[in-house]
Amino acid sequence: MNGTAITVKDLTKKFGIFTAVNAISFDIKRGEIFGFLGPNGAGKTTTIRMLCALIDPTSGHATVGGYDIAKQSNEIKNIIGYMSQKFSLYDDLTVSENIDFFAGIYQTPKATRKQRKEEIIKISELFGKEDVLTGELASAMKQHLALGCALINDPQIIFLDEPTAGVDPIARKQFWDTIKSLAKKGVTALVTTHYMDEAENCDRIALISDGVIVACDTPENLKRTCMNGLLYKVECSNVMKGLEILRNVPQFHEVALYGLNLHVVIQDEKDASLISSFLKGANIEVKRVGRVDPSLEDVFVSLVEAQQREKARV
Repeated sequence: MNGTAITVKDLTKKFGIFTAVNAISFDIKRGEIFGFLGPNGAGKTTTIRMLCALIDPTSGHATVGGYDIAKQSNEIKNIIGYMSQKFSLYDDLTVSENIDFFAGIYQTPKATRKQRKEEIIKISELFGKEDVLTGELASAMKQHLALGCALINDPQIIFLDEPTAGVDPIARKQFWDTIKSLAKKGVTALVTTHYMDEAENCDRIALISDGVIVACDTPENLKRTCMNGLLYKVECSNVMKGLEILRNVPQFHEVALYGLNLHVVIQDEKDASLISSFLKGANIEVKRVGRVDPSLEDVFVSLVEAQQREKARV
């Protein structure tokens, strides 16, 4: 694999007149945890399905493990593992039967199936539950089992499509600990998520919106270089009214809801005092206004809004 696990060049997928993925390009190194972040409908799952050789691209080129996704689909399927959004498990099969089923799908050699099955049970922390129906498992247990099934063929590269959706924070942490352990062994992971906080676990991140990659770098570099201005956190009463008020102020480059507060991006520090002035003028109580370091979510919102403004001008 020569140090590079995945290479993508101008990859595009259209469904009729709708462009789901629009000429994206990136490389992923062997053993790298690569995050693919974006809202629902951004093109994350479509990209994964192309890279897994499940659907053909409309144009562009990509290789996975050195194999061409358009010409060598069988070779690709032999070296990858894929965990989809819904975990791809069969609720009416037992834990053991699900593992056996995926071992057959991935054509795991019969000589190693028993050993791999025992390893999957251990990874999934399901010892003693082999004969339990999968539909009776808690979400966190299903998640671990789904990951185990994706690893049944000892893949070089794993694709994980929103693998932590619907599971609790403790299960999410355990999941990421497992992914980091696999990466240390040289396994490459492409992970899609819309949880900006857990994306900090990735070595690099591509931010995608409307089928276009708007930035690609390490989490720290994205936060340091991609904010277009100074970020202020605003704690106030009636945040929805405050959001409407501040979005109409020309000096404020971007205004977004952030939890129970507002985040405001300005270009000049002297304009920070205007935040309190406009809110108080609308009879909104201002509890605190202060400069903060941007999070990945702030970076993403900033980049997406800049993209939307550019589209509106075209």
